[in-house]
Amino acid sequence: MRGSHSGPLAATLRRRIPAPWKLRGAGSPGHFDNGFADPIFRVVSNLDLNNLLEDWPHEPGAVKARKIIGNDGREKIQLRIDLGLMQMDITGRPDGQRPFGFESLLDYHQARAREVEGRGGTYELDQADLLLLQQEGHQYYHRYLSLFQLREYPGVIRDTERNLGLFDFVSGHCDDEEFKWGAFEQYRPYVLMMKTRASASLELQKERSSRAIEIIEQGKQQIEHFYQAIGQAQWINTSTELGFLNEWLVELQENLPLSPLEIMERDLERAIAAEAYERAAELRDAIRKLSHKLPDESVDHGA
Repeated sequence: MRGSHSGPLAATLRRRIPAPWKLRGAGSPGHFDNGFADPIFRVVSNLDLNNLLEDWPHEPGAVKARKIIGNDGREKIQLRIDLGLMQMDITGRPDGQRPFGFESLLDYHQARAREVEGRGGTYELDQADLLLLQQEGHQYYHRYLSLFQLREYPGVIRDTERNLGLFDFVSGHCDDEEFKWGAFEQYRPYVLMMKTRASASLELQKERSSRAIEIIEQGKQQIEHFYQAIGQAQWINTSTELGFLNEWLVELQENLPLSPLEIMERDLERAIAAEAYERAAELRDAIRKLSHKLPDESVDHGA
């Protein structure tokens, strides 16, 4: 059974703005003198986006995002782009739509696939389905990019995991390998990197550097395994995503906070160099006690 309803969905998702010649009083050049033209142009001028953007200039290469309160009283995210801005809901589908009553188009297709496959059928996505899923994925991309800039890391993790789930679903319900690669799978390393960055940054906010390092190493492994799985292991050495994570990993390792034992060992070396032998003896005793105590503490902690 194939996915369908893409036509009605597309209609519900598109908002058509009336052409200028369909506006009241704009039927012909002569109508500009009939008294309707002035009110029309006053309304249009009030909608000029420059009124919103003049104090928030676009900066090429920079991600600029902010939070606002919408007319519905809920928080929204605005992302500055070269020709204006994008506004997104913070939760649910970024554009606020609920395709066929579901939170997202992906959720809709996943529900239909479970239903069809539960009856022993095969669920396939057609070209229209794939294009709409791709467009929806772009919405989540723009939102998690904005959330990362705002340091809202849990939201980034949520949306990157969602898009990784999209890639997995498409992979299992589409036979067009070229389209799957071009529209979805080629972005998997980037999405994995962004999820890793958000997860590690969240740990750094909590001052857990060692855990952040573990997460980065796990993220690297996931990207490397992806390249190996698609038969492109040579890309590991040229991957931009891996290059970034490698540099970040080295930086964190070089600045990793010292443990209490490491701090005392460092102070001991300094005391010996300064010939502060009494202080050195105190530090040796403290190091010896802590070294004997650490295994016992770990056992007690696990009890």
